[in-house]
Amino acid sequence: MEETKGLQRRLGLVDATMLVAGSMIGSGIFIVSADIARTVGSAGWLLVVWLISGAVTLTAALSYGELASMMPDAGGQYVYIRRAFGSLTSFLYGWTVFTVIQTGVIAAVGVAFAKFTAVLIPEVGMSADNIVWQLWSYTNEKGKLVEMNIYAGQILSVAVIALLTVVNLFGVKNGSIVQTVFTSAKLLALLALIVLGIAVGMKGDTLTQNFADAWNTGTTWWQDTNTGIWHSQTGLAGWGLGLALGSAMIGSLFSSDAWNNVTFIAGEIKDPKRNIPRSLFLGTLIVTLLYVLANVAYLALLPVQGTPDPGAGVMEQGIQFASYDTDRVGTAAATLIFGSTAIVIMAVLIMISTFGCNNGLILAGARLYYAMANDKLFFKKAGKLNRFGVPGWALILQGIWAGLLCFSGTYGDLITYCTFASLIFYIITIAGIFVLRKREPDAPRPYKAFGYPWLPALYIVAATAICVCLLIDRTMNCVWSLVIVAVGLPVYFFFRPKG
Repeated sequence: MEETKGLQRRLGLVDATMLVAGSMIGSGIFIVSADIARTVGSAGWLLVVWLISGAVTLTAALSYGELASMMPDAGGQYVYIRRAFGSLTSFLYGWTVFTVIQTGVIAAVGVAFAKFTAVLIPEVGMSADNIVWQLWSYTNEKGKLVEMNIYAGQILSVAVIALLTVVNLFGVKNGSIVQTVFTSAKLLALLALIVLGIAVGMKGDTLTQNFADAWNTGTTWWQDTNTGIWHSQTGLAGWGLGLALGSAMIGSLFSSDAWNNVTFIAGEIKDPKRNIPRSLFLGTLIVTLLYVLANVAYLALLPVQGTPDPGAGVMEQGIQFASYDTDRVGTAAATLIFGSTAIVIMAVLIMISTFGCNNGLILAGARLYYAMANDKLFFKKAGKLNRFGVPGWALILQGIWAGLLCFSGTYGDLITYCTFASLIFYIITIAGIFVLRKREPDAPRPYKAFGYPWLPALYIVAATAICVCLLIDRTMNCVWSLVIVAVGLPVYFFFRPKG
């Protein structure tokens, strides 16, 4: 791959905004409300979870604007952390992005694309009927069957990741065009679903019933992962309710994540000191509004409370058990609008959504590894640009690792791990605003963090509280997240220039 002299600034405000919104919207908004509803048990608290997640995300985006205007360089958040806290902390962030945060999400979104493609083409599914190759199968000492299979859906996931990687190898403008087309399509489709859902729902009394006792948590549910049996309790309050709210946010925060990806491609955005802060604000605001309105549409069509009975109808299963074990709230809601064709309509919508989401993740992630390589903290070839002006080797390395994660079968766990790790690094990054204000008071700041110091401080407090809730409620997942970060310590000393 022939190298060019430097990154080309070819993307404008619309391109950057589409990257923010498109990277945020994947399949989460159509699925995770079921888990949130099971955890908090009422319409009021369901909306509060989404509103708090949106407010937290928007506050972080507004705060990042100051850092982006100070350091309009490729690598974004990695560069901000390096300037405020040094190369070790920034490497640990980049390491976690490469091993889990970016590639794990790319793998998970790729698998989601395959799962919904299987609705239209069953041959590319992830069931026992779609095993292409069985690597091993045995019964362990506890009598549990342990097997490793390669499914047709995993092969499709890797193929999509490979396709989008190749598209982005031929220039940032190609990737941006794909991003704009698919983001525009899914924004319009999601908006149409919201409008139709509210319009149809208002003809009945489901919304009124859901809000008749909006703050009574009713019945909440959790599942024993060993037996698959559902357990319930009634009436959360006090600390228990606070813990439930914090735990429930892991789904909504994951659905709102990846907004920071636009900072990774700062080196290719025109007038980045103005356009990156604006795109962060516009993109996160658009998605936050759509997410809240989508949940209003769900509440207009479906009761919050439901039964885990797989034989129950759509209304009986409610939001809590929409489509029973698949949590496809969007599909369940669309069924009440479009009838039996809803399954196909929603499958196509989520395929468009996940395809566009993965394009944005693939496009942006490689720029961070490019910045790390130029700091001599990653593989040297990742710091080279191909003849189309993009970090070709960084794209290829990212694609290979994300593809392997598709086959690992652990992408679901990785998502849980990376949400906690992402929050930790968001806290560190926003703390960097305070550090740099004190250390570099005279540094040019074309844009200053909105509401400083109160809003950035409020974000740090809120995100820390959510992390504490996750540590208490999902201890092992959070511990493994920290282990992944810690493994980066010896790797840092391997890459660090000697002498």
